[in-house]
Amino acid sequence: MNLRINAIVIALTAAALFGVATPLAKALLGSLSPFMVAGLFYLGSGIGLGIGIVIRRLRRPAGQIDPGQHLQRAEIPWLAGAIAAGGVAGPALLMVGLSSTPAATSALLLNLEGVLTAVIAWVVFKENVDVQVFLGMVAIVAGGVLLSWHAGATVSVGALLIIGACLCWAIDNNLTRKVSANDAMVIACLKGLIAGPVNIAIAAATGATLPAFVTTAAAMLTGLGGYGISLVLFVVALRNLGTARTGAYFSVAPLFGVALSLLIWPEMPSVTFWIAAALMALGIWLHVRERHLHEHTHERMEHTHRHRHDQHHQHGHDFPYQGDEPHTHPHVHLPITHSHAHFPDIHHRHRH
Repeated sequence: MNLRINAIVIALTAAALFGVATPLAKALLGSLSPFMVAGLFYLGSGIGLGIGIVIRRLRRPAGQIDPGQHLQRAEIPWLAGAIAAGGVAGPALLMVGLSSTPAATSALLLNLEGVLTAVIAWVVFKENVDVQVFLGMVAIVAGGVLLSWHAGATVSVGALLIIGACLCWAIDNNLTRKVSANDAMVIACLKGLIAGPVNIAIAAATGATLPAFVTTAAAMLTGLGGYGISLVLFVVALRNLGTARTGAYFSVAPLFGVALSLLIWPEMPSVTFWIAAALMALGIWLHVRERHLHEHTHERMEHTHRHRHDQHHQHGHDFPYQGDEPHTHPHVHLPITHSHAHFPDIHHRHRH
């Protein structure tokens, strides 16, 4: 139970960091190219996390062996696809969409990322989605339609671009699930170091230039928190909750964005805005209270990730072990059948 609560708290913290970055990006768009903002956000994320990885290694006690969590060759295409969709296409669409869409509306519209993430996980990757999760998605979609629908029964271009960004991130989330057992800091760092320069290069090709040092530093620092640390926490939550559930908890990100955006740009939200917010809040509540319990069988599996010796990790060690937990090393899961409340995490990706 504690592990489940910890994973939920981690997912909500990731959502908060990402949510507050959205109105800050809106503020920066007044003077910067959308691609430059996205590039600086990710570059700040990559550099900041890279420094963190170096510090982590330097702090390792002398003589201690780090078994690591190295990406396997078969996992590289999944990570490359995630970076292309979520690190390049998604931020660019979001930044362009933000330039013509009210901040509060943009923030709530980003709830669709969680819905699209769950749909792809359910339909494409066959992850289990219970009735409550489905009903929650319906409520969030209804709220998103209200936010993007204007007089004349048309959807604004800005809203469509933000929805496109949500789709890119949904694809990213599902592809990242394939590599989520690896070091979360390394995954997020690689995404930042690749996506950042690509977006900056696109900005430069369209005539944009780097802003003043203070603005550049502010954008990179915002990216470290909203895109870097947030992604690290998201990957950890993804590892423990599964794609659809993590996406659901991450859907609270816009609520944090709304709170900050209304402080930056004070305005009285419309009735439609509040109806949409209520529908999205209902959807999130349905996701949070969902429980999944049944007898299931674990097939034999061998992998490497950070773990404790819980009910799924009862194994011996082929190296000197002093009882330190959590720790990381290659280990084998033998077949077992049991029943307990669980999510489709890295140990529960069975069919139903």
